Order: sequence, then C-alpha cells, then structure tokens
Amino acid sequence: MRNWKAVSVITLAAASLATAARNPMVGGQEMFPTRDIVDNAVNSADHTTLVAAVKAAGLVDTLKGPGPFTVFAPTNAAFSKLPAGTVETLLKPENKEMLTRTLTYHVLAGRWSANDLKKQIKAGGGKAELKTVNGATLTAMLHDGVIVLHDARGGMATVTQSNVFQSNGVIHVIDSVVLPE
Repeated sequence: MRNWKAVSVITLAAASLATAARNPMVGGQEMFPTRDIVDNAVNSADHTTLVAAVKAAGLVDTLKGPGPFTVFAPTNAAFSKLPAGTVETLLKPENKEMLTRTLTYHVLAGRWSANDLKKQIKAGGGKAELKTVNGATLTAMLHDGVIVLHDARGGMATVTQSNVFQSNGVIHVIDSVVLPE
C-alpha cells in the first residue's frame, strides 16, 4: 500500500511540474495566461525599463484593461541600444507625450499570435503593414522564419520570444525598440 502512495505523490508532483512548464518563462519568471499584461510584465527581470516607461506614460490602467492587445515588448537590453540618455530623457514628465507615442507604437489592437502575423505577412506577399494603437504603421516581415519588425525610421527589431499569452492579449519579446517618425 505504501508504494501506491509514493507513486501517487510522484505522479502528482510530475503533473504539477508539467503544468508549470507549459507557461512560458520571460525574464526568469513564469508568465501566467490568467494574468494581464502588466501583472506579468512587472515580474520579468528583462522588462524593468519597459515597466518603468509604461508607468511614466500613465499606460498601466490601459494595459491592465480588457484589450485585447498585442505588445511587442522590448527588453532592457533593447532599451540600452538607444543612444545614451534617450531613456532618461523619455522618462522625464515633460516628455510624457513622446514617451506615450513611442510605447503605443509597440502595441496593436487585438490578439495577434505569431501564426496570425505570419499569415498576414504571407498574404501581403512577404510583408504585413501593422497599424499600431498610436495610428502609425509597423512593417512585419519574415527573416529565416523569424518575425522582424521594421519601424518608420528604418530600424529593425526581431521577435526573440513569441506567443506569451495573457488574459488580455499577447506579448512578443523583441530585441530592439521600434521608433515612430
């Protein structure tokens, strides 16, 4: 009888680990599909700059809202690629409008999975024009099967992790900050 109890405990533990493994890890933390974009992002060690920027722009309530939203989420390393002083300048209260315009350039209305984006790219003959919530356009293309975003200034960001589903949308981690005109 003891062996069955041990087997049951081991089976339960394995099932718990398997369930946990289904949730993607971002910035060293598990992302839960039952949490909203902000509640997950604040736990990612790779997105502290993005979270600070979202707070400074006053976008927390929006990104905690029902959405759905698709967020192309630049990592801290992506922000560090910007010219020295850029992030600090954007975070100043007097630059809130510019910060908001930049952040909302990283957001699409709707829940766009990587497969949805790839279908749009294919339908567009190799590129998809994506209307961001700030009204500007990002161009998505595929390079070696990976989604790459081209911004209005000629910059490029690669999706390094896709399909991090949230209760109110999806996050795609990107390696550069995309900039509107």
